[in-house]
Amino acid sequence: MQTTIEISNYPLTEAYEEQILDFIERVRSHAGIQVKVNATSTHITGAFDMVFELLQQEIRSSYEKYGQMIFVIKVLKGALDLNFELK
Repeated sequence: MQTTIEISNYPLTEAYEEQILDFIERVRSHAGIQVKVNATSTHITGAFDMVFELLQQEIRSSYEKYGQMIFVIKVLKGALDLNFELK
């Protein structure tokens, strides 16, 4: 089963940008998924189990590396076309 995840990361520090970009780059390093980033969130599409395993790994890594931060996640069953743009 395919899924699309929308995830936003809110580090509880003034030096938030580096932490967000690090998380995004770690997510992008996983093969077999599609990632699209916009100003407020990151969208990840791929196999359900694979996406949740990589999220578990990378969220844990962020907590261990940076401490407290908030992740807000929306889950959609199915693969959303991440190349679609509204005009």
